[in-house]
Amino acid sequence: MAEPEIAQKAPYPVEVESEKNYFWCACGRSKNQPFCDGSHKGTGLAPVKYTADKTGKVFFCGCKSSAKSPLCDGSHNRL
Repeated sequence: MAEPEIAQKAPYPVEVESEKNYFWCACGRSKNQPFCDGSHKGTGLAPVKYTADKTGKVFFCGCKSSAKSPLCDGSHNRL
């Protein structure tokens, strides 16, 4: 399995809609960050499904190192 690439060393703030599904890029290769565009094929990595529990802003992990993926936990501050 390949290691994820760091897409950016900061979170992606995104307005989400309640009950909507989002597929977070876990490999870091997507050109549609922070969301999956299928670039993970062949890496052994897979996107992570996130279902918003309420409408509002969330912060998706950009460094691909969060222990709370797909959301940011501040791991980018230690890179």
